[in-house]
Amino acid sequence: MQAGGRILFITMEARASQNAGRVMDGPTNPMVTPLLTDLYQFTMAYAYWKAGKHNERAVFDLYFRKNPFGGEFTVFAGLEECIKLIANFKLTEEEVYFIHKSLPGSCEEGFLNYLREIDCSDVEVYAISEGTVVFPKVPLLRLEGPVAVVQLLETPVLNLVNFASLVTTNAARHRLVAGQSKMLFEFGLRRAQGPDGAIGASKYCYIGGFDATSNVAAGRLFGIPLRGTHSHAFVSSFMSPDEILERSLCSSDGSSTCEDFVTLVHSWLSKIQWLKSLGGIFGETNQSELAAFISYALAFPNNFLALVDTYDVIRSGVPNFCAVALALSDLGYRAVGIRLDSGDLAYLSSEARKIFHTIEKELGVPGFGKMIITASNDLNEETLDAIRKQGHEVDCFGIGTYLVTCYAQAALGCVFKLVEINNQPRIKLSEDVSKVSIPCKKRCYRLYGKEGYSLVDIMTGENEPCPKVGERILCRHPFSESQRAYVVPKRVEELLKCYWPGKSGKVREELPALKDIRDHCIKQLEQMRPDHIRRLNPTPYKVQSNDSNGVGGASLT
Repeated sequence: MQAGGRILFITMEARASQNAGRVMDGPTNPMVTPLLTDLYQFTMAYAYWKAGKHNERAVFDLYFRKNPFGGEFTVFAGLEECIKLIANFKLTEEEVYFIHKSLPGSCEEGFLNYLREIDCSDVEVYAISEGTVVFPKVPLLRLEGPVAVVQLLETPVLNLVNFASLVTTNAARHRLVAGQSKMLFEFGLRRAQGPDGAIGASKYCYIGGFDATSNVAAGRLFGIPLRGTHSHAFVSSFMSPDEILERSLCSSDGSSTCEDFVTLVHSWLSKIQWLKSLGGIFGETNQSELAAFISYALAFPNNFLALVDTYDVIRSGVPNFCAVALALSDLGYRAVGIRLDSGDLAYLSSEARKIFHTIEKELGVPGFGKMIITASNDLNEETLDAIRKQGHEVDCFGIGTYLVTCYAQAALGCVFKLVEINNQPRIKLSEDVSKVSIPCKKRCYRLYGKEGYSLVDIMTGENEPCPKVGERILCRHPFSESQRAYVVPKRVEELLKCYWPGKSGKVREELPALKDIRDHCIKQLEQMRPDHIRRLNPTPYKVQSNDSNGVGGASLT
């Protein structure tokens, strides 16, 4: 084994040993360690230590400045992985040695001893619940603790939140365009940015409203439902039905056996080819395709779904599928449906549905008209919207490249800013007003109106009174005195909750199961006014402060 590989092995072994008895599992990706950070976090930590400032109590906010994809909402994700990092934050001896080699030679031994001892036992983390719809400048996480330790958390926490929130938002936008009645499958594994991008995308697309993934590893790790059948290669690998050696198939109830399923399929193919109501559109179908469908049905009689566009969808793929599906029906099985991976998806799905309904009516096969039609082929928000406007009969969409790579926007742009140290508010100034930070430790609330939709998010100073139901609240813009509005909420929700209490003695919020996060995300979108989350020309959502002097405002619309 090479030296580098040996060091990695020893480091992972040492980490496993030191984490024995830990309060929770570590991050999903074993590469997420205290070293997953920028070098300047360690140089700053040393400078803090050298100046005797390393234990000063600091407060940092993690937030973003602009909603992605030209929209007016974002879905927060990545919190669970952040808490897992913080719960297991501890440098191994090998990591301390590497840091020593990487820092300038003037680095003192005392600092290395300090690094050996640090953990996050004195760090507090307050966060918005994962899966919540969020808006610019509102803190997604607030981290409090010794300044040097919290500074070391900046880069990994940003890394864990940025992509997670971006891809979850992308998934939610696809869900909104497709509609709640359609099934959405994430098929992006082969096009994702490496293994970690693929695993993360599968997890966060599920949170954003997708129903299943093709990614087997993600299914095992997170319990996400799996979907997938076969490819064009499987279809084209067959030459003719003659090469099918095992032709028998037992009925679904086990009471009988069809000794020659191939012949049964051919008999049904002949019947549908001569149906007058179909106008004789079916001629001689592709027999290699038929052989592939028969073989797949023999392997999975309860889950037969065929990819029908290898040759000709209407003249070959659909009739071949129908023949196999009817043969399965004779034996008590119900075929699942078809997948379209090319062509005019709206037109082809509509034509296929007509054929299914005709067969149900003419041949008396109940439910045949409700066969599931799945569509794929480089789908994105725009194509989904176009298909919807054209009118279609697709039940499920398989979406990959544009979804998992967030093709429309490369990054969310979260930032991590110091807002208070030693109980003194701190601010970052800029000629660009959007980059001015909001100082001090804050509490954040969401106010709801009588129709149940959220009206506004407001931020207050930590010790200011919280907004009350039925109370007339003056909200204002931080940089424009004339922009004010009164709000009378029917419901008030505090957004930041304690997910890691440190030594504060506060009750820690439990991390919910993945499906609960997904359900929360879907409910959150339902609580948003439709014009805030529509795809075209959405209305900006108001984020403001109350009229006291503790925060200095936060309207960032």
